[in-house]
Amino acid sequence: MKSKAGLLVTLILSTLMAGLDSSIVNISLPTMQKQFDVRMDELQWIVTAYMLAFSVCMPLTNWLKDRIGFFALFNISVSVFTIGSLLCSLSTDLHSLVISRVIQAIGGGAISPVALSILTYSFDEDTRGKVLGWWGLGIVIGPALGPTLGGILTENYGWPSIFYINVPIGIVAVLCSYRYLGFLRHQPKVKTPFDTGGYIFFALFLVSFQLGITRLEKDAQSLGGIIAYFAVAVISIGIFIRLASKNAYAIIDLNLFKNLHFVSALLVNMSRSAALFGGVFLLPFLLQDLMHYTEIQAGLLLLPASVILAAMMPLSGTFTDKYGPRGITIFGLAVLAVTMYLFGYISIGVSVYVIIAVMVMRGFGLGCLLTPITIATVDSVLPAQVTMASSLMNLSIQISGAVGVALLSVIHQHSLAGYLAEGLSDPIAQHEALRDSFYVSTVILIVSIVPAFFLPKKHYKRLAPAVATSQNLHT
Repeated sequence: MKSKAGLLVTLILSTLMAGLDSSIVNISLPTMQKQFDVRMDELQWIVTAYMLAFSVCMPLTNWLKDRIGFFALFNISVSVFTIGSLLCSLSTDLHSLVISRVIQAIGGGAISPVALSILTYSFDEDTRGKVLGWWGLGIVIGPALGPTLGGILTENYGWPSIFYINVPIGIVAVLCSYRYLGFLRHQPKVKTPFDTGGYIFFALFLVSFQLGITRLEKDAQSLGGIIAYFAVAVISIGIFIRLASKNAYAIIDLNLFKNLHFVSALLVNMSRSAALFGGVFLLPFLLQDLMHYTEIQAGLLLLPASVILAAMMPLSGTFTDKYGPRGITIFGLAVLAVTMYLFGYISIGVSVYVIIAVMVMRGFGLGCLLTPITIATVDSVLPAQVTMASSLMNLSIQISGAVGVALLSVIHQHSLAGYLAEGLSDPIAQHEALRDSFYVSTVILIVSIVPAFFLPKKHYKRLAPAVATSQNLHT
């Protein structure tokens, strides 16, 4: 049990580090802009470069796991991410910082899928839900603390400190891995051929699609460039599917998409990500621009959702172990849909206690959703497919989240322009535009309940591979 606790802490540290980095940077961008003396569109490459490199590297995770094993892949990923963080903190200009962010992303792309796979191999099904709930705290706490911690560090120690903070966490995670993940050294290696053609076209799809989404979000009027990016994405994914269907060692196993439970979990994750990422994008407009809360006050208003979410994740994991993922996932989606609808009614004059109550509901709904949908994904595939399934799930979350932000951004801008043209005052037009956007998020969440009905009703019981039995866990 002591070794299992150490294993869990090691994996939580790694995902906490990666999760923290996903949200800590944005708050420091204005400070970086002043120091580097660059335009905002140039500065955006600090975020875009990381996103693109992260997406392109993640599909390699399953192939690397087969070739070098979990132990080596985990330590290389965390080490590269840590080195990239150190290089970011030492960067003296924008170009070196962007390159360092790419190095970070090369390591970061594999951390979450590998950690989830190690947990799946290392814990039996009776306790897996509870364990995944605790591990999920690292995923949740990192992004939740990122903006607040980033603001404090930047204000007191400068922007390099937001990257320095990853270095000790990464070092501790690597040291702990030698103590608690050593049993994975004995994992059999498989010399799987590399799907070069498939990987090139899948990576081209990811890059062109995400650049198209970024272009749509920033400048929806430049249709020519947007269509060109999406055309390349469609052609690339078409060629990839054709190649993968004829390749037994494809970088992405298309047979996963014949699995109803996996596809259902994927659709739920994609739709909830589109709705919730877009909603998070809109909240600053609601709390700061419309209701005139300061950045610190807005951050404090978001805190109750994070606290409730953190408390709920282990509990929902235990519940899923006992009753299965379907029911609690549907319940969580319904609560989130109600929450998003209520956001549309929050405006100037609404009591702060009402806002806190809605935020608590949001955290409760998310807490009822995230762990069960992760368990549903793991349960729906064979043990050997967990790494690939996890990589696909993470990619789908990132892509659909970007789509959600772009979609709601365009809806908000279009609605705002329309209401202003009708002669409404700016505050009223802003509120009505935000309400329209939140209603779209509500509809997306309601629609996501449909595939949730096809999730596993019960928690599957499967034997873990020999490499991760309780006996060799303590060797």
